[in-house]
Amino acid sequence: MLIGVLGYRYISNFGWLDALYMTIITVTTVGFREVRPLDADAKLFTVILIIVSVFIFAYAISIITEYIISRNSLQLIKKKKVKSRIKSLTGHTIVCGYGRNGMQASVRLKTYNRPFVVIERDKLMIEKHEKDVLFVEGDANEDEVLINAGVNRASNLIVTLPEDAANLFVVLSARQLNKDLFIISRASQVSSQKKLELAGADKVIMPDKIGGDHMASLVVLPDLITFMDKLSVEGELSTNLEEVAIEDFGGQEECNSLRDLDLRRKTGCTIIGYIDPDGAYIINPEADLPLQPKSKVIVLGRPEQIQKLNEMFHIG
Repeated sequence: MLIGVLGYRYISNFGWLDALYMTIITVTTVGFREVRPLDADAKLFTVILIIVSVFIFAYAISIITEYIISRNSLQLIKKKKVKSRIKSLTGHTIVCGYGRNGMQASVRLKTYNRPFVVIERDKLMIEKHEKDVLFVEGDANEDEVLINAGVNRASNLIVTLPEDAANLFVVLSARQLNKDLFIISRASQVSSQKKLELAGADKVIMPDKIGGDHMASLVVLPDLITFMDKLSVEGELSTNLEEVAIEDFGGQEECNSLRDLDLRRKTGCTIIGYIDPDGAYIINPEADLPLQPKSKVIVLGRPEQIQKLNEMFHIG
């Protein structure tokens, strides 16, 4: 464009506006009549300008086309890679919705190195976090989307959609697709809790109720609640609590009771809870409590003691 304007200006003595007009109609090859008859030099310059313009436009179109195709191809490759990774997962967790609750659940699962897949329909949200999270784009209410997330092979489902009706539908669909799935659902209304349980949810969480209870407890028992908040379960370097299956202690020695484990002397950790095979919880169990297969113990300790426990019994 610049060469054309300068060429017509100084070769044919056109005014600046006429030079621009001649350049535009020549470069775009629209076929309008020239401003005035051209001499030999101007005709030769016009021929050269047309040929150069055609090649430049052709090259520009090829570059733009290549960029569009390569970008689409890159997106297809990313989607195929994500699908392949999801297909390889077994016993993973599916998180429905990547809002405040879904994002926090994902952070905690990532801290514990638990494999998980997030179902989200907001494309902007997916593009923003797709480097760190495996996403399945779509509506969790649709069976096909749940199947794409591997619901048939998953162990857990966390439903965090903002509307209780949507959560109810997802729970119902997921339970039909996988009878053994452990389902945790969010609820906003107290009246929705029973309905979600009837639909197949194993646990129903009300974030607003939990938050309100916690704030009130900080008024009534501030030191106790602050101490409980210090009992972190977030990550390898700050963990104070650990859940250990009795089978994880196998191969060390014959252990018939909590006393036989002797975790206090070996690791410094203290057993503060026991879960029997039927799921019953015993707080602060006696040392002579007999151990049963498929039971678990809850231990308390400082981060270095928990780490020692994990290393000694190869837990985690």
